[in-house]
Amino acid sequence: MTPLRIYVGWDSREDIAYQVARQSLLKHATVPVEVIPIKLSDLVASGLYTRDIDPLASTEFTYSRFLVPHLAGYLGWAVFVDCDFLFFGDVAELTAHMDPACAVVCVQHDYTPTDQTKMDGKVQTAYPRKNWSSFMLLNCDHPSTRQLTPERVNSETGAWLHRMQWADDSEIGVLPTGWNWLEGWYDKPASGHPQAVHYTRGGPWFDDWQQVDYAEDWLSEAAEWRAANPQG
Repeated sequence: MTPLRIYVGWDSREDIAYQVARQSLLKHATVPVEVIPIKLSDLVASGLYTRDIDPLASTEFTYSRFLVPHLAGYLGWAVFVDCDFLFFGDVAELTAHMDPACAVVCVQHDYTPTDQTKMDGKVQTAYPRKNWSSFMLLNCDHPSTRQLTPERVNSETGAWLHRMQWADDSEIGVLPTGWNWLEGWYDKPASGHPQAVHYTRGGPWFDDWQQVDYAEDWLSEAAEWRAANPQG
C-alpha cells in the first residue's frame, strides 16, 4: 500500500511542536504514512522558494505549504498540516474524504480571532477563510491544484494562496471540524477528543500558553518524545 504523504510545516522556533505533531500522528495511524517536514532553508537552497521575506508571515511555512502538490509530483493525494497540532484521530479516516471532483478538502472555519497576538508575540491577523489552509487534503493531480507551480507560489499574493482562489468554490470540499479543531475557539466535545487539536493561538511549548485545552496531553506526548530522543 502506498503511504499517505503528510507534509508538516516546520519552523526553526518550534521543532518540538513538529516532533509532537509527527509522533501523535504516527501513533494513531492505521495505514502506512510518510511524514515529510517542509523546511524553508531546504527549499531556498534548492531554488524552489524565492519569495521575499514577509514581515507579516507568522511561520517559516506561511507560503511554502502551497508547494506540496509540486513536491508530491502532482500525483495522488497529500496532506499539509501546520506543526502546531496534536493528533488524537486516525489519518486513515481521511481517505473517505478524497473526492476526485475536489482540488482541496479542508475544515471551512468561520473564524475571526479576538487575540491581537499569537504564539511568540507574532501579530494575529484576520482575513477571509483564515485557517482553512492550516490543514489541507490536496488532490495533487487536479487541474486547479496543478496551478500551484513554484513560479506561482513564489509570485502570487497571500490572498490568492490562502483564500484558495486557485480553486473554484465548488472544488473545495469539507472536512469535519474535528480535523482542525481550533483551540480557544471551538467548545470541547462532550466525550472523546477532536481528531486533531490546532494550537493556533499558541501551544504548551511556549511558557505563556500552558493552560490551553489538552495541554496535559501535549506535554505528555512531548515528554515521551524527549525520553526516546535524549539528544533531540
